[in-house]
Amino acid sequence: MESGARSFEYSTVSEWNDGKLRRRRDSLVGEEPLQIRIGKRPLSVTMRTPGDEFELAAGFLFSEGIIHSAKDIAKMGFGKKSAPDRNVVEVELRRRAPLNSTRLKRNFLANSSCGLCGKAYIDGCRMQGIKRPNPRFRLDPEILCRFPEALRSAQELFGRTGGLHAAALFEASGKLIAAREDVGRHNAVDKLIGWALLHGRIPLEDCALLASGRGGFEIIQKSLLAGVPVVASVSAASSLAVQLARECGLTLVGFLRGKRFVCYCGEERLGLETRPET
Repeated sequence: MESGARSFEYSTVSEWNDGKLRRRRDSLVGEEPLQIRIGKRPLSVTMRTPGDEFELAAGFLFSEGIIHSAKDIAKMGFGKKSAPDRNVVEVELRRRAPLNSTRLKRNFLANSSCGLCGKAYIDGCRMQGIKRPNPRFRLDPEILCRFPEALRSAQELFGRTGGLHAAALFEASGKLIAAREDVGRHNAVDKLIGWALLHGRIPLEDCALLASGRGGFEIIQKSLLAGVPVVASVSAASSLAVQLARECGLTLVGFLRGKRFVCYCGEERLGLETRPET
């Protein structure tokens, strides 16, 4: 997390507990707007938890197809007024490729809780260049079931505030590679992908991704673009997310809690035997 980021703040609250009232200090998760610019041109505004701004910007640009590798980025920095503005990230690209007009119809105005809201056409999300993820990746279901607890242990801000999402990358052995937190689940995934991009780890063909909340279409799309073969979430998947995962050969898991999960597609990577319904 970049130095000085206001990832949480303190507030005095009134707590009512079984008829007893007390005043105490509580921790609130930080939420501030971040504007991403290409040069000086505004491209996107998203509400996010401060911290990891460069990873968030890199992950967003990659998942929107604006860049294809870290080499496309000449430099990144915070906007400047009298001092660096941590709510503005300016990205200089090495190439001046024209921006896709379909994506610009929504002006990249993103809300951390709505995901696809404002897209002109749902087909605009079906980005070109998605390859089928690694068919040789295998993951033991017993190891998969350990992911949520490992992620929870790594969620420092959630432990303090109880108010944000997270995403994490795991090896097939169950080793936690990286985790990121944010008030928006899509931002958490973008931060994670941005981390991988800036560390030269894309495509993530030998990793599984766990996301808190539900497995929505946009999270599946971002994961496919990053080359992730297995995506799991602790809640349900949406119908369009399942459709996209099936079309692209992704293993998609939902309701991953305790020793139980639902596999929507890609059972072969988990070694699951499927039988016809009786």
